[in-house]
Parts: sequence; C-alpha cells; structure tokens
Amino acid sequence: MAEAVRIATRKSPLALWQARAVATLLQQRFPGLAAELVELTTEGDRILDAPLSRIGGKGLFIKELEAALLDGRADLAVHSLKDVTSLFPPGLVLAAVPEREDPRDAWVSPGGVRFGSLPRGARVGTSSLRRACQLRAARPDVEVVPLRGNVGTRIRKTTELGLAGAILALAGLRRLGLEGQVTEVLPVEAMLPAVGQGALALECRTDSPLRSRLEALEHARTRICVDAERGFLETLEGGCTVPLAAHAVWEGDALWVRGLVGAPDGSEVLRAERRGPAGEARALGRSLATELLDRGARALLASHAGERSGV
Repeated sequence: MAEAVRIATRKSPLALWQARAVATLLQQRFPGLAAELVELTTEGDRILDAPLSRIGGKGLFIKELEAALLDGRADLAVHSLKDVTSLFPPGLVLAAVPEREDPRDAWVSPGGVRFGSLPRGARVGTSSLRRACQLRAARPDVEVVPLRGNVGTRIRKTTELGLAGAILALAGLRRLGLEGQVTEVLPVEAMLPAVGQGALALECRTDSPLRSRLEALEHARTRICVDAERGFLETLEGGCTVPLAAHAVWEGDALWVRGLVGAPDGSEVLRAERRGPAGEARALGRSLATELLDRGARALLASHAGERSGV
C-alpha cells in the first residue's frame, strides 16, 4: 500500500489548487507517495460580512489547519504565505517555501478601464487595508468598496456592483487560469505587495518524519526574499494595526527590500528601502521596519490601535 500524506487545506478553489499542486510536487519527488486532502473551513471563510481588517487579519485562514496538524488529523498544511503570521505555534514549523509565483497585484476591470485612467469618484473593490491605503494615497477621490469571497466571487461581484474594477493578487488569478481577466499588472511602485504574496507555506509538526521530504521542495532564493519580508512583518506585527507591505527582490547576489506602513485612509504613507547581503535577509527586513518605526510608524500604530492590518 502506498504511503499517504494528509494535507490540510481550505475549501476555496485557490486553496485546493495549491494543495493539489504541492501534492503533485511531492509525488514527483517521491514516487509512490499518496496524498489525501483534509478540507477544512476556517474562521476567515465563515465570516464574510465584515472586512478582514475588523475581524483579525492575519491568522484567520490558518488556525483551523494548524489545529489539524497539532491534533494529528493532518500531516501537512498548505497556506498562502501572506496569510501566515510571523510566529508559529509551539510544535509547528515552516518546513518549506516552494518557488514563488509573481507577487504583484493585478487590476481587473470589467469595462477595461486602465488603472491609471480611473475617472474621478470611481468605485474600486478591495477588502485589503494595504491596497486601500495605497489607492487612497494616490487617489483620495476614489471610493473603496469592500469585496470579500474567493477569487471568482470577487470578480463576479465587481461586475454585479458596477465597480470600475478590483485589485487582486496576480498569483491567484494565474493559478486558477483566470489571467485572461487581468486588465493590467500593477507595478510595485504603484501597489507594493503583501509580505509573502505569491509564495506558498508548507507547515508541519517539528517532529514530523515528513519534514525532511518537504525540505526537498524548498526554493532557496524564494525563502531568502520572504525571510526579508517576514523580518519586516515580525518587527511590526506585535502592535500592528495599520496597513503594511514589503517586497524583496534579488539584485545580483544581494537583496533590495522595500517596505511601507500607512494610515488606513491613505492620509499618511511611510516608505523606506534597504539593499544588503542576501545572508542578512531577515536582519534587512527588521532594520527596514525599525527605520519606519522611528520615522513615524510607531505613532501610526498607536493612533490606530483599534484597527487591524489587512493583507
């Protein structure tokens, strides 16, 4: 009988695609390995009538999957890395980060309106504080319309609500075969991505015999980039109540890391960047966050203590 791996996943089409993709990678590397999906509903899936920023932000889509790992119902959990908090529960570990998909955001407009040509007062769909902050900072006249649900639902609602368009992660659209819906890909200068966007997180128990096999799926250059971004996140997340973004790319043998912290209404946006050795990725991210804290992010965190950060 083939050895079986139980993979915890959310039930959304994107989450199921990601879990199946990881199962395929494992089976290609370890022939004879069988995979079984353990489909779970998370708090973020259940609460669809409130913005993520109000009900908890990060962690809403992973807690139930982590519980399944800890109580033995699953051997592996597959997450979108941007949903993963900076700290893991005792007994669990980020075993591997496979090669990343394009981390940029995409603009989806049913009418084909270009993002840079939005008419005054245009209505744009997103429930992400990060996206809303950057959009409002550039275009204070634009109305942000909350848009929850899976990728297909958000695209459908964009049309049903008569919106000029919506901002979604390019990676999710590509993975679901919906890249044809993309009106344009947004440059990071216009919309800095979420920490870990486009990357997958493979989480297991620290003592799991599966851990060494998962490590075979690790993509070193991706891990280094997300380590820098997550270093930025972990320095801010303890009291993070405002939108944040971080994006790391390779420049030769070094890293270029950009970060952002802003007010939810876009009235203030703080940006900084660092270049440094790839071997100091996490330290680069932490240094970037510390600079922004010193330049005013600490006051932003304090002034918006009643809100939560969106992804």
